[in-house]
Amino acid sequence: MENSKKLSLRKVAEEIRLGILEGTYNAGSGHPGGSLSCADVMAYLYFEELNIDPANPKWEDRDRFVLSKGHAAPALYAALSLRGFFPREDIKTLRQIDSHLQGHPDMNKTPGVDISTGSLGIGVSNACGMALAAKLQNKDFRVYAITGDGELQEGQIWESAMFASHYKLDNLIVFADINGLQIDGKTSDVMSVEPVDKRFEAFGWNVTRIDGHDFDAIEAAVQAAKQVKGKPSVIVCDTVKGKGVSFMENKAGWHGVAPKKDEYEAAVAEVSARLQAIEQEG
Repeated sequence: MENSKKLSLRKVAEEIRLGILEGTYNAGSGHPGGSLSCADVMAYLYFEELNIDPANPKWEDRDRFVLSKGHAAPALYAALSLRGFFPREDIKTLRQIDSHLQGHPDMNKTPGVDISTGSLGIGVSNACGMALAAKLQNKDFRVYAITGDGELQEGQIWESAMFASHYKLDNLIVFADINGLQIDGKTSDVMSVEPVDKRFEAFGWNVTRIDGHDFDAIEAAVQAAKQVKGKPSVIVCDTVKGKGVSFMENKAGWHGVAPKKDEYEAAVAEVSARLQAIEQEG
């Protein structure tokens, strides 16, 4: 990846992190930990990969994106606002009763949201349905989804894995955000999903495992997956929960707790300093 593109994506990822912090702080609730862990993948998808049009959110031939781990909505909203689907200022209204930015994505309220998600397990199934519909209609769009390792404990995920393999959904790419933590602690203690890569392989998927914070690795995995024929692809991303905010990193307690004023200010200062350093690099 060219350095200029990487710098641009790093900048977007930090801006997404600022949006996550701003949204959850103003709401007084939400899920910062798992939102921060997928910020880099979200940056790559929305600013490099997805064929979408903010001026026409319902464009029939657009690529589709499904946030299966719907509680990470703050990351999606930050990306959508930066991409121009709605004003950045709206982030402050997260989870307010009259806001179009609810705690989980709502396709009926939020421009750019392709499917409502929230109940864990359903998102990947929805993505499979979209991918199969594209094939039946001879459409060229692709479907992308993000699931989490806590969500991979849901049986419906593995039903959809079997479905996608059976129907040879090679227009489907799923990112598995493996940050190792869920609301109750380590996924390895609650119910281990490892080896994730071998499990998907057993279901007939094309599998790549990468550092989910490395843009070179993300791009290489996506481009390789797009060349695969006859199989769905999963990109297993090893990530850090709370990535980018030092006191949130690898702490299960930040799964569903919003930062208080002093924590918010400290987190924003940390991310802003990194963002300024990136801008100076360019």
